[in-house]
Amino acid sequence: MTTLTVWFDGGCPLCRREIALMRRLAPPGAIRFIDLDDGDADCPLDRGRLLARFHALEDGRMVSGAAAFAAMWRSIPRLRPLGLAARNPLVLAGLERLYRAFLRGRPRLQRWVARRDARRAAA
Repeated sequence: MTTLTVWFDGGCPLCRREIALMRRLAPPGAIRFIDLDDGDADCPLDRGRLLARFHALEDGRMVSGAAAFAAMWRSIPRLRPLGLAARNPLVLAGLERLYRAFLRGRPRLQRWVARRDARRAAA
């Protein structure tokens, strides 16, 4: 099995939580996670572009958005059926619409999660 490479925004509290979950679910060595918040991160594209959308390298091909999530899901046995379903163009188009809607609300969700985490840390 080829290792999938995923770039994520380690400065985003939502992203950190999601990647932590994916790390727990993924078989060892199945996914190489690269934190773009790390100054030494290997960036095959412009860092700003990588931060704007979720990206993954699957079988030598760079994918982003819903396609990158689907690639990641295919590497995780529990989520593989969802990743395989996303190979259907209609399913992938629907997931991409949901992803774009999420991106519009992401800044608000990030602030909410950051405040919540700060309150928990202070308690």
